[in-house]
Amino acid sequence: MAALPEQLLLSDLLRLRVRCDQGLDHGAGVMGWMHPPVHRLLGWVSKPSAFAPGRLVWRLDQLRGLSEVEAFVRGEPESTDPATLERLPTLMEASLLGVGGIPLGSVVDAAVELRSGRILHYLVARSDPRLPGSSRWRLSPDRILDQQPGRVETALEQLDDLPLVRASVRQEFLRRSRRWRDQVGEETARLRQQVQQAGGRFEEKIEGWLEEPPWEGEAPESRRQRWPEDRPDPLDDWDRPDPPPQPPPARPREGPRGRDAGEDPWI
Repeated sequence: MAALPEQLLLSDLLRLRVRCDQGLDHGAGVMGWMHPPVHRLLGWVSKPSAFAPGRLVWRLDQLRGLSEVEAFVRGEPESTDPATLERLPTLMEASLLGVGGIPLGSVVDAAVELRSGRILHYLVARSDPRLPGSSRWRLSPDRILDQQPGRVETALEQLDDLPLVRASVRQEFLRRSRRWRDQVGEETARLRQQVQQAGGRFEEKIEGWLEEPPWEGEAPESRRQRWPEDRPDPLDDWDRPDPPPQPPPARPREGPRGRDAGEDPWI
């Protein structure tokens, strides 16, 4: 038998079989005994026989220990019948309503502080809670505006406004897809901003170069200092006029077969 934890889900308590200090098995839990106006769990109900109509009510302070399959109690329970239990107020399986009375889901579970019985928060499901792997959202009591038999009113617009406790396969896929889409959008915006900044700097450099050349207002002496003495300044060549074209030099005229011009070719 393990020591009691600080808090426990009501569903985990109800799935355990109740065993008293006399060693008798009183069956598994069937429902919680709660006081909804102050959000407190007073105890739970077990069904000792699959065929008998009787039910046993246990106070929460009778719980002494837990194991993987059993809940150990001390003391005697109170006997009751299903008709009486149906009149007990509860928020379990109540419809969760949002803004304008829009149904958002149903209350399917509660996290209970075992020392005081205070309900820390409720768990809400969108689909049938009996389906395996369905999602759970955490609803704190301070988010509840009003509660009536079978319904809980809140100011929620959607279930995603509540913290997600357990995600189904579909919900996890949608959440990861949304996160990937947001990351891609942020990366795209960052790259677009970098491209715009780089383009702006390039345009500023081009405009500055066109408006004011690097040598604008600079003395010729300072320009010549940037060039070696044996290398002419290209700026000086721009002010010099082009020289007149010179005729090509005359080539000496040679006789046939390399003979001198004064030699008779027929002798």
